Amino acid sequence: MPTGITDGARGIDGVVRRLRAIAAELPPTDGVAVFNRMYLTVTEGVGAGLDGFADPTAVAELDVLFAGRYLLAVDAVAAGRRPPACWRPLFELRADPEVHPLQFALAGMNAHIQHDLPLAVVDTCRRLGREPEQLEDDYHRINGLLAGVETAVREQLMPGPDVLERLEPMTHRIGAWSVDTAREAAWGSVRLLWGLRGRPSAARACATALDGAVGLLGRALLLPLGLRDPAADVPAPDALESDVPALDAQAPGTPVAGLLPVARSGPATGGRAPGGDQAQLECSGLPSA
Repeated sequence: MPTGITDGARGIDGVVRRLRAIAAELPPTDGVAVFNRMYLTVTEGVGAGLDGFADPTAVAELDVLFAGRYLLAVDAVAAGRRPPACWRPLFELRADPEVHPLQFALAGMNAHIQHDLPLAVVDTCRRLGREPEQLEDDYHRINGLLAGVETAVREQLMPGPDVLERLEPMTHRIGAWSVDTAREAAWGSVRLLWGLRGRPSAARACATALDGAVGLLGRALLLPLGLRDPAADVPAPDALESDVPALDAQAPGTPVAGLLPVARSGPATGGRAPGGDQAQLECSGLPSA
């Protein structure tokens, strides 16, 4: 399965190198760059705390397969192809000056957690011969790291009090989105997809519906809300690093929540690459038609 890590490296170190290369290529105000910086911080944190997981081999494999889905979206756009529906809002609106950087960060997290993560967990279980329940404790242990990153992102990117009143609709909308809720929904999707692994048509339909539903939510998170000065809002690339907590070996798990509602997103602008959706299904380990 392709991973999107094109420099020949493998493992979390290879993912980190690729994310750093993307960061070096993009202007700091680019919406994808905003998400990429945050994701780099998360990936470095997971790599640094790998020995604290119950199954570090599975966590490392999951981390690479998980990152590979974002990197495949980056590569698709660079090649003039459409990314998965869940990623299209971020890539289409990445240069919109009326979208706030915090919206970019949360839209990227939304796509990556609610769509890419459950498919990556299924991929990992297939590759390593694990059941999802064997990965569940480690899956929830990462929540502490992600919650710290989310808090740091909100603190760094939230507008100042002088503009909060004007952007009240944005603060209300993004305040309703959280990493914990997204990851609980993602784990519910893992259980559903794993349960459908013997029913290829149903599994494909579920993955397609999940992609579209997450894309719809991404568009809602990225609704333009007013002009801003991008350079003034985006922190330095390393601004988030000092605020990210270390993984806590005693961090408790969190209960499984409900699934993301099934829906489909509307058509995106731009040409459709032949076989793009099929390639995503093959990447997920779901059987093709």
